[in-house]
Amino acid sequence: MENRIRSAEDSDAPAIRDIYAPFVSDSATSFEADPPDVPTMAQRIRDIREKLPWLVFEGGGQVLGYAYASIHRARKAYQWCVEASVYVDGRARRRGVGRALYGSLFDLLRRQGYVNVYAGITLPNAPSVALHESFGFSTVGIYRGIGFKFGKWHDVVWLEHRLQDPAVPVPELIPAPKLLADPEVSSMLLDHARRAKAG
Repeated sequence: MENRIRSAEDSDAPAIRDIYAPFVSDSATSFEADPPDVPTMAQRIRDIREKLPWLVFEGGGQVLGYAYASIHRARKAYQWCVEASVYVDGRARRRGVGRALYGSLFDLLRRQGYVNVYAGITLPNAPSVALHESFGFSTVGIYRGIGFKFGKWHDVVWLEHRLQDPAVPVPELIPAPKLLADPEVSSMLLDHARRAKAG
């Protein structure tokens, strides 16, 4: 089956939960204490995709990774800013899945009208830092000893990327579902998926 990137559906929640769970239970990548259950993950997907993209990468009929954007801050002047996250199944790493997902996510965010995207990474995590830097992210700073997990304190580096540089931002951001219904956007997602080696 051909690789594809599409919007996450409620039925993807078990696969997404399974990809995410090791990042919670086996590492400090996520500061959650316990992996969420399937209903919780399904609700998270629903909450985000009303406004922002939550994408999954399918290869060989299986969900191999996902990426999404979330609100950076609630106050109105921050509305053109988002945070980005990407997670890839352990069996599909170093095959371009994360790059394809992020390329798709950032293309969508630009089309929506977003200007800045941020990412927080628990250190050390050289592969994730390198992925973000390859998309033009630069370091804002490091929160030293901000999270305590597995018996020790962890640092988090924050990175930023300027998606576009308008003198004045768009007055109304386009909701993700509206964009994802556009055939041109579907074609863009397919192009990104074809560049990956997974499947």
